[in-house]
Amino acid sequence: MSDPSTSTPDPALAPVVTTDSADAPPATAAPSAPAAPRRGRSRVALYLAIFIVASLSGAALFVSGYTLGVQQSITPGTAAENQQLFEPFWEAWNKVTTQYVGTYDKEKLVEGSIKGMFDAIGDPFSSYMTSDEYKASLAGVSGEFEGIGAEMAAQDSTGAACTPVSATCQVVVVHVLRRSPALTAGLQDGDILLSIDSASVVGMTLDDVVAKVRGPKGVPVTLGLQRAGQPVTMTIVRDVVQSEDVTSDVIADGSIGYLKISSFGASVASDFADDLKDLVVTEGLHELVLDLRDDPGGFVDQALGVASEFIASGPVYWEENAAGQLLEHDSTPGGIATDPSIKLVLLVNAGSASASEIVAGALHDTGRATLVGVKTYGKGTIQQWQLLNGGDAGGFRLSIAKWLTPKQTWIHGVGITPDVVLPVPDGTPAGQDPQLDKAIQILSGGTVIIPQGLKAA
Repeated sequence: MSDPSTSTPDPALAPVVTTDSADAPPATAAPSAPAAPRRGRSRVALYLAIFIVASLSGAALFVSGYTLGVQQSITPGTAAENQQLFEPFWEAWNKVTTQYVGTYDKEKLVEGSIKGMFDAIGDPFSSYMTSDEYKASLAGVSGEFEGIGAEMAAQDSTGAACTPVSATCQVVVVHVLRRSPALTAGLQDGDILLSIDSASVVGMTLDDVVAKVRGPKGVPVTLGLQRAGQPVTMTIVRDVVQSEDVTSDVIADGSIGYLKISSFGASVASDFADDLKDLVVTEGLHELVLDLRDDPGGFVDQALGVASEFIASGPVYWEENAAGQLLEHDSTPGGIATDPSIKLVLLVNAGSASASEIVAGALHDTGRATLVGVKTYGKGTIQQWQLLNGGDAGGFRLSIAKWLTPKQTWIHGVGITPDVVLPVPDGTPAGQDPQLDKAIQILSGGTVIIPQGLKAA
């Protein structure tokens, strides 16, 4: 992971992120996903299961500079200029710890004190977290989990969802994630799961299967499979898996490329570049739709990478620190779709926040894309995640900078208004997507063909 607040990310530092799963904007009712993930296009599956467990492993984190210190004065561990300010706090601390008649936990007192300080800021994006909360929240932002990295569904012979597993209801591998232990071991799309560690899956629900397959890094699991009518046995060693946040397809009778980013996890920029290259270079498409609806954000360096695929030079965003200093973040050279002949429509809504707004703001200010949808969420701050000394004391996220669009507009609390404002009417039938229809009309005026997408479980 990296520190996107610096020009050169340092893997030894904790990530600076623009949002997290705990503070994602309210979910906005969105039309059915118009495209199934690439790497096996137009995959249809209900009750999707990703065999991962939400626990972060091996993250390199900041070392905190904050500590209560040792008792050297009336207000121990406090700078000289803040001695008088902190005197009431230490008076209360000493009173509780020396005269309270009941029992108490000193660690809880410390945690409560730190939490109160962050609560007093009044910033919904700055907060104290216990050690477990910190790891779980950071895992949600990074998109890293532990498991084998495979999407599966319980299907009958027609492809419809079913339960429990039986002779007529099979667990099918729908998609093997990139760079996953499942892919390395040779698991393939279309494999049928028969057993887990020699125990038959018959009678299980899909949730039962997930519970048995997922597990911690380094622990193997043996799968009994059927592939093209032949039995296959495969042992997969679970590892840290990066969720697949980028999906793509070809729509509108094969004339338009469609890409969707669900969140800006740690590998989004490289995955996006792979799919974009496939559409533009391999497929030869020059009309694209980028869907950032309901994308709550993530790593700002990943937003910089995605925007750089379309912007040849100049600022993607500006960063203003607490001292009011401005830092320009320019596009990275070598973007795949910087040619202005490649037309782009960007879909946004009230669930598009933070890192997705960095991309939207950059493409809007530079005139590189036409924005369609409704006004975005409006989150214009960057957070630093940091563990407190010792790790067991928990950690925090703190808003340390504002980000501004290329034209130095701060969209915090305001959002970005699209070029074409088009709300989705209440009662829009499933499978219909008027915002995507408008994007296709803008690009080509062609017939709308919307593949069915995956349903996440």
